[in-house]
Amino acid sequence: MHRPAARATHEERMAEETEANRKVRHQRWEREPPTGGVWIERRRLATALRKVIAHLTVANTPEDELRAAADRLEEYATHLASHERRPYLGFAETAIAQEPNAHSETEPEEAGGHFDFSPLIGQSNPLSPPIHCWAEGDHALATVEFGTPYEGPPGHVHGGYVAAAFDEVLGYAQALTGQPGMTGTLTIKYRKPTPLHTELRFDCWVDRVDGRKVFAGGTLHAGDMLCAEAEAIFVSMSPDRFRALVEERRRQRPDSTESGE
Repeated sequence: MHRPAARATHEERMAEETEANRKVRHQRWEREPPTGGVWIERRRLATALRKVIAHLTVANTPEDELRAAADRLEEYATHLASHERRPYLGFAETAIAQEPNAHSETEPEEAGGHFDFSPLIGQSNPLSPPIHCWAEGDHALATVEFGTPYEGPPGHVHGGYVAAAFDEVLGYAQALTGQPGMTGTLTIKYRKPTPLHTELRFDCWVDRVDGRKVFAGGTLHAGDMLCAEAEAIFVSMSPDRFRALVEERRRQRPDSTESGE
């Protein structure tokens, strides 16, 4: 007898998931925003925090105003820490993300929500720029605009953020193969400084699959200017290893003062 979706194992879900579903599950979450009030307000708060961070890095703010703002934020951080921790929704990166349980008995509307907490694509994560990804054929495409908080060279994006963005979009591309894995190597060739406050375009693809290794490449453009190129090797991992990572994460209880969680 077929198990209900809520009880299916990871292997069964992967076997039942069609290639088309694999390619659109992240796009669906991006294209069809959650309707639940909690998700709307999470994204709204994250957007406000991004603006605070952006203005803090450029505004010549008086000391007394900074002190008052810091007092209020510290008070609210303490208040947030008093809430129970939310359920763990899955992997928060496209490279190894799996379709979460759409029939959760505790939070049935949060299927796909793990994407929203990604540090690179998550609209509910104030650390995220965020990057917007989608698939066209076998290519993973993405756009992003980095602001002043991500500055390295004057007026340009820090190279570390360029690498992190490539890692995310390349991970999305390799996930389209149906053999999700983790980054083994990542090589970036910086061709031109990547400008801030400009729409950037990523185009990433898989060159070949050799056993557990997935070889991927990509480019980054600002307009017609090639800013960087990347090559990566991802190593697919067994569902058992992924489950072990999830269980290890669930056992973690970071100190809220130090981690912000």
